[in-house]
Amino acid sequence: MEKNSLPSNPSPAAANPLAKRKSGRIKMLAILAVCLAPVIASYFTYYVIKPTARTNYGELLDPRQYPMPQLGAATLDGKPIALDAYKGKWLMLQVDGGACGKPCSDKLLNMRQVRLMQGKEMDRIERVWLITDEQPLDTVLMREYDGTRMLRVKPDAIGAWLPVEAGGKASDYIYMIDPLGNLMMRFPKNPDPYKVKKDIAKLLTASGIG
Repeated sequence: MEKNSLPSNPSPAAANPLAKRKSGRIKMLAILAVCLAPVIASYFTYYVIKPTARTNYGELLDPRQYPMPQLGAATLDGKPIALDAYKGKWLMLQVDGGACGKPCSDKLLNMRQVRLMQGKEMDRIERVWLITDEQPLDTVLMREYDGTRMLRVKPDAIGAWLPVEAGGKASDYIYMIDPLGNLMMRFPKNPDPYKVKKDIAKLLTASGIG
């Protein structure tokens, strides 16, 4: 005669639907924490930790002091566009008039070369030239720096937004904007492109966004 097998005791999670739902929520929160960790770590590093020795070439800016304004920007063919259109990418940004003398073209060259030096990470970066007048652009210059986002803006909006050193002007610098739209770094006038490249490489490595 076969012996009757005793029923196995149900697990606490199976016997208690509430415990099962709680377990599911804990797993979901754990997954979310893992996904957000790179973002939190990168922002803690750049905005909270104050190193005793300066290791970056560019000057870190507090993004809370320089929120991105509505610039009233337009493409070269007159279509309205906001810098928000490029959120999700790191932006290297310069400001100049359309005549674009040597300092302007040097910055365009530096931005192009610094981006190329990032290798497989270069697609995370957009180059932006904010043009502060209605001066027609040289077609040769436009072809040479194809891929740079060239937008016309009102100079007053730029002056109220981008920070400069005493006696300086926004056209002296290259600025960095993070993928969330925060102005967060300014490189010095006539920068060393290799030092700029190292700073941006650090940003891309530390950040899980963009």
